[in-house]
Amino acid sequence: MAIEKPPALPGGEIIVYESPDGEGRVDVRFDHDSVWLTQRQMAKVFETSTDNVSLHLRQIYALGELEEVATAEDFSVVRSEGRRNVRRKIKHYNLDAIISIGYRVNSKRAVRFRQWATRTLREHLVRGYTFNERRLAERGLDEASQTLDLLARTLKNQALVDETGRAVLHIITAYADTWRLLLEYDEDRLKTPVGEKPATSVLDLDSVRTAIDAFRRDLAAKGEASPLFGNPRGDALEAILGNIEQTMFGERLYRSREEKAANLLYFIVKDHPFTDGNKRIAALLFLLYLTQEGIEHQPGPGALTALTLLIAESAPSNKDLMIRLIVNLMGEFGH
Repeated sequence: MAIEKPPALPGGEIIVYESPDGEGRVDVRFDHDSVWLTQRQMAKVFETSTDNVSLHLRQIYALGELEEVATAEDFSVVRSEGRRNVRRKIKHYNLDAIISIGYRVNSKRAVRFRQWATRTLREHLVRGYTFNERRLAERGLDEASQTLDLLARTLKNQALVDETGRAVLHIITAYADTWRLLLEYDEDRLKTPVGEKPATSVLDLDSVRTAIDAFRRDLAAKGEASPLFGNPRGDALEAILGNIEQTMFGERLYRSREEKAANLLYFIVKDHPFTDGNKRIAALLFLLYLTQEGIEHQPGPGALTALTLLIAESAPSNKDLMIRLIVNLMGEFGH
């Protein structure tokens, strides 16, 4: 299968698709975060007739399987007519309609095109063809929120992410102020929110060890913990618990409970104080500390998983930014 990229036509990017046998070669339009083909192109790709494609489309719309207004659009295309190049409006159909046709013609070519289209669409979205940091800044927050929502829905609807990926998308899309947070995060302008409360308690080592031991037994009973789970690496855990309580010139370095919780989560994920299970234990102790401090609003399992993964993937140089992001998101858990 070969992919090449000729100059894009106005209003959308064009990528050439070629079937393995070299017979089904068409210019595939990428626009509105989907793949678009004409009836003639579908007939060529799926090795069937245009009349057959047209018949299937009429049945699809008549049965209410899809809505024509949502899956079909006229795009301007330059066509050769005799010795002239004429621009015409030609009806195109998006990936939902294309897949529906593919299932009905039931050809190997249809399967191969569907696989290529979903893979290429994922790359088209994730690599930034349709969304990038510059456009986020230029469009403004209202349009940025709409774009992020569209990206999340497109990835989810096309089954391009797994459960963990959906949790990460939820972190990005679910909170009321996320658009502002992400923009300020990118520009290093994210401030610590007002309204934080001072910490009133300390996570002592014995309580932490007791919680980890109980957690290990529970997971082991389910077959979800290896023999190495929760085994400490030297004095790394003690050092982390000491770090979040450290002082400077007689003042606590992390004064608020939110800052301490964020740093606790960050250090355990990043410093790997255990031979196995660092992310799960980090999440456990994060929730333990929130409960100990009387913080009622806590993240759900999906949100907490996504948050630990965001920390794990972040660059060490972005530590301060990550802490501020966690603290800001903590204020959204109950919303």
